[in-house]
Amino acid sequence: MSSGRPWGAYDLTVDYGRTNALRDVTLEVPERQVSAVVGGDGAGKTTLLRALAGAVRPRSGTISAPARRQIGFMPTDTGAWRELTVAENMEFVGAAHRLRGKDLRTRRDELLEAAGLEKYLDRRAGALSGGMRHKLAFSLAMLHKPRLLILDEPSTGVDPVSRVDLWRLIAQSAVDGAAVAMSTTYLDEAERCSSVLVLDQGRTLQSGTPDEIIANSPGTITTTRKPTDPELAWRRGRMFHSWHPGAAHEGEQPISPDMEDAVVAAALHHLTQRNTNGSDLRKDAQ
Repeated sequence: MSSGRPWGAYDLTVDYGRTNALRDVTLEVPERQVSAVVGGDGAGKTTLLRALAGAVRPRSGTISAPARRQIGFMPTDTGAWRELTVAENMEFVGAAHRLRGKDLRTRRDELLEAAGLEKYLDRRAGALSGGMRHKLAFSLAMLHKPRLLILDEPSTGVDPVSRVDLWRLIAQSAVDGAAVAMSTTYLDEAERCSSVLVLDQGRTLQSGTPDEIIANSPGTITTTRKPTDPELAWRRGRMFHSWHPGAAHEGEQPISPDMEDAVVAAALHHLTQRNTNGSDLRKDAQ
């Protein structure tokens, strides 16, 4: 492990031309743990994971990672070849890692049985359901027993049952020794991880264990049927949750936040600060 540190990205800054995609972002990915990256579209999740995989060159900061042949990567679009059968997908990726013959068949059968795909060797990947195709892609990323496993939104768009299956496979890969970094849009998945990094427009909003993220939620979260400020509220079932920079408004009941509340509160806090700072700068310029 490089410099005695866990695998990960440290103080990473990435630019695409004049666009700053990440600024001073740190993500540690210890072995035998699952580290989650969450954030909305354009937050920088994919850029961070691609930089960790060695596919994006940062402007500054450092990457600590094993050799590329010891990294497994599952992209957002699953990474399975639709025109190839399940067996052919496995053979193709196996050849890239110099896995052939009995060794390949043994590893293939082990992974496909765990994913519930052992009966579909001759089915084209394009004919699989979305959940099955995602599980195939995960199996491809794990085929060579990587030390660092990188998963870019592995369960997005997957049915609930397949999502549970995928999470079981991901958790087992960590138990078996891999360091796992995954981005996710599902905050209930992030809450199961050892650590969580919350990104917004390439900046770190929060970082820590799920309990730390929740404990450090800024401001006050309340529940109400009719929020005072709709721009600072989001629906949770039949009720709304609202965020307040300070104390709750009259008639709104303060609650203890969960992961979803904490992430939304961090984003709203950052947006409020940014708007306030921008207003102050405009006043100074006048």
